[in-house]
Amino acid sequence: MNRELRNPDGAYSSINGNKSNSAGSHMKTFCKQGRLKEALQMLSIMDYRGITVDASYYASLLQGCANNKTLSEGKLVHAHMVHCGFQLDIILGTELVIMYVKCGRLDDAWKFWDEMPERNVGSWRSLIAGYARHGFYEEALALFHEMKRSGIEPDQFTFATVLPVCANMAALECGKEIHEEIIRNGFHCNVFVGSALVDMYCKCGRIEDARNVFDTTPERNVVSWNSMIAGYVKNRQADDALKLFRQMTKRNLVSWNTMIAGFVQTGRLNEAMELFEAMPERNVVSWTSMVSGFAQNGKIDHAMKLFQEMPERNMVSWNAMIAGLTRNDYCDEALKVFRQMKLTGARPDLDTFASTLSTCAKLAALEHGREVHEEIIRSGFHSDVFVDTALVDMYGKCGSIEDARKVFDKMCRRNIVSWNVMILISAIHGYGKDALRYFEQMQRSGMNPDQATFVGVLFACCHAGLVDEGRRYFELMKQYYHVTPTVDHYCCMVDLLGRFGYLDEARNLIDKMPIKPDAAVWVSLLGACRVHTNLELGKHVAELLFLSNFESSAPYVLLSNLYAAAGRWYDIEKVRKMMKDKKVKKNPGCSWVGINSKVHAFLVEDKD
Repeated sequence: MNRELRNPDGAYSSINGNKSNSAGSHMKTFCKQGRLKEALQMLSIMDYRGITVDASYYASLLQGCANNKTLSEGKLVHAHMVHCGFQLDIILGTELVIMYVKCGRLDDAWKFWDEMPERNVGSWRSLIAGYARHGFYEEALALFHEMKRSGIEPDQFTFATVLPVCANMAALECGKEIHEEIIRNGFHCNVFVGSALVDMYCKCGRIEDARNVFDTTPERNVVSWNSMIAGYVKNRQADDALKLFRQMTKRNLVSWNTMIAGFVQTGRLNEAMELFEAMPERNVVSWTSMVSGFAQNGKIDHAMKLFQEMPERNMVSWNAMIAGLTRNDYCDEALKVFRQMKLTGARPDLDTFASTLSTCAKLAALEHGREVHEEIIRSGFHSDVFVDTALVDMYGKCGSIEDARKVFDKMCRRNIVSWNVMILISAIHGYGKDALRYFEQMQRSGMNPDQATFVGVLFACCHAGLVDEGRRYFELMKQYYHVTPTVDHYCCMVDLLGRFGYLDEARNLIDKMPIKPDAAVWVSLLGACRVHTNLELGKHVAELLFLSNFESSAPYVLLSNLYAAAGRWYDIEKVRKMMKDKKVKKNPGCSWVGINSKVHAFLVEDKD
């Protein structure tokens, strides 16, 4: 009896029960092509025909499952091996570990690895690589040291696996120790180890050590060159990167893209564009780098033109365009790109939602924000700390403090930014005491406040009239938490003291500032002078602002109001003439209104 099965070329082969080589060959071919369903069918046929399945067939199946990240099929193969009483050797056991690692089941990989009766360097390396792949860097290093204590010496591939762990942890001292071990074991001339060493030193900020390794490695491949160029780029040494790039005899897409990224991050867009146009071939990374570069530097027209010309886009491309538009206040256009993205069938990710929520926050587009929130819930991202924080921020800036509180209270995990956002939006909406309660909760949770935290706390004190509390928190920030005050903190304190009549104390605080006060600090004091009609101090502060060439209309308006409160009409005319002579214009007010799911902006001057 024969079974017919379509082979990779589309023809049919007869597989008889005694043709084990033919059956095994078909199985291996299916595995290489990722056709695991057919490979497993072949396994069933071999069972039915009584054909012995040897270790090489199981290895092919496990490699196919690992490469395609198909856990269910991998478990079937594992179960088949156990059911048939197949005795696992080190090689096949290692393949099982690799399969579980690549399928994201690190616990299963460790459990099986721990039960292996015998292990070699490859078995250890597979689990070390698994921990590293999933970001468990400390565990990967611990396993590396445990391997050495067990008497197994690392080979060049193990060193090349563990060095990126040190790089990602910025663990320079550990990397140096491993480097010394590499030299003792004679692997320093290996091209893969050399590339990993270059990468490690670059990521640890030791660019000279990286270059020394690069120059003394007898054999280099394109990865070595790319690692060194990437190191220069990371350290913002684009000219050094370019010299090395020009010396390369063989470049790949990574080489070109890395060099373009170096020019982009240093704002040298013309040179980046020259390289982009000179590329023998481009991929989505090349296009996205240029789109992102133009958007980050405010050249939205150039960014949008390239974005529209892209032959293909991925989520990074869409996110770069949406974030660039939002950052440059093209918020309506950002929402349009977001909708366009969804029409193509692309699924938003965490970065997409974070950027889009920021767009809604800037527009105060509450209904749009709620629609995005519903989509986040459907997508299963509502438990992510970054997305949840963006939601709190959006609701707060859209005026819905209750929705912001609901999201914040339901958060499974909070970081410093989450607390800072909740404190600040509570303060902005006039809930100063609530903001301080959140601050106390944050302290009890074990989270240490940072500079942004105290800006929110002082702002809360200012708007709630809590002068004594503000003084106390300002000292607490400096003395207990050792947070150095910035101009923003002094601005809040000047506003707090001045608003409630402590003008002399506010002025003394400015005089004692260890940093130069900026215009915002003086404007805060001028505003307080207007409130309390302190004409003498107000005139002095306004003159300081005029001499500093501060371009805003705020000091002129505040001084004019101060004169009006004092009945100094002649002086008001002098201020208006000064504004006219300096061509200073008062910015018109602006409001956003949502109509039929669209956000419209209206200026005070608009008539239609």
